[in-house]
Amino acid sequence: MKLAHLQRFVAIVDADLHVPRAADATGIPLAALYSSIDALEEEVGQPIFTRAKSGWGLTEAGALLLDEAQRRIAEAPTAAPKATAPAGGKAKASKGKGRAPIVKGQPKPYKKRQGR
Repeated sequence: MKLAHLQRFVAIVDADLHVPRAADATGIPLAALYSSIDALEEEVGQPIFTRAKSGWGLTEAGALLLDEAQRRIAEAPTAAPKATAPAGGKAKASKGKGRAPIVKGQPKPYKKRQGR
């Protein structure tokens, strides 16, 4: 199981089983959240949520998965901070559209003829 899928599952449960609210809280698209739920259910082999018009609920398999997910998230190593480029440095002038290479014996590219 992917750790990201487990984190999304726990986020849904933390948002009182309200998927759009969980998507806003995690900052991921709603479709990605639904697809991660489908992937988890396929991997578990059983539905982890009961879906009804009155609301969603956890099944027995979902409750067991919640305990397992919280344990795996707590045991997971923290991600290393991303390296940032050092500030400052030599500034380079913009040369506009770029230049074509000059070939010996050929006219200069993009050179307009002088009018009279």
